[in-house]
Amino acid sequence: MASRRSGSSHGRPRDASFDARALDATRELLAAVGFSATTVQAIAARSGVHASALYRRWPSRVELIEDAVFPGLDPPSVQPTGDLHRDVRRFVRVYAAAHDTPAARAAIPGLLAEYQATGRSGAEEQWMHVSARPQFRDILRAAPAGAVDASVDPDDVFDLLLGAILGRVLIPAIRDRRRPAERLVELVLRALGLEGSSACRTVHRV
Repeated sequence: MASRRSGSSHGRPRDASFDARALDATRELLAAVGFSATTVQAIAARSGVHASALYRRWPSRVELIEDAVFPGLDPPSVQPTGDLHRDVRRFVRVYAAAHDTPAARAAIPGLLAEYQATGRSGAEEQWMHVSARPQFRDILRAAPAGAVDASVDPDDVFDLLLGAILGRVLIPAIRDRRRPAERLVELVLRALGLEGSSACRTVHRV
């Protein structure tokens, strides 16, 4: 997922350790005290990074929490290679793993509430940022012509994946079943019309 940090500050050189300390503190606070109590002030106190420095990098705590919770969905971790089966398999595994952490489980309900409160246009922009839908589209666009069933809407497939992921995060009864990520991989491949391939039935290392 692409970072939305402002990234630039004038004057003193940027201390590269600030980001790591702030992100680590954010994840620790989310797991320990939850979304509401993970404020910029609390993050500053735990990380030793002044609140003003945090605001220069992240406009609000929402952006800071997004970057802390979803750090692994940027290229090259989900960069398309043109091998559709391999790319989809890797994307689903990375995407599922990003949501299967104490920090993510604490953050996601609060983030969803924040997106709802921002209004329609703002919520759409923020949700696109964290949902990784653009990365999923990129994978399908990089596939050879005809590899994906033309009658399948990629957004519908992504919604299927997203619903399964959010169900695991938000509903304890579903989360407690602990279905392996490979089940989600197979579900997505079948939804793309690739169920006839032996790749759907074989677990590959990526």
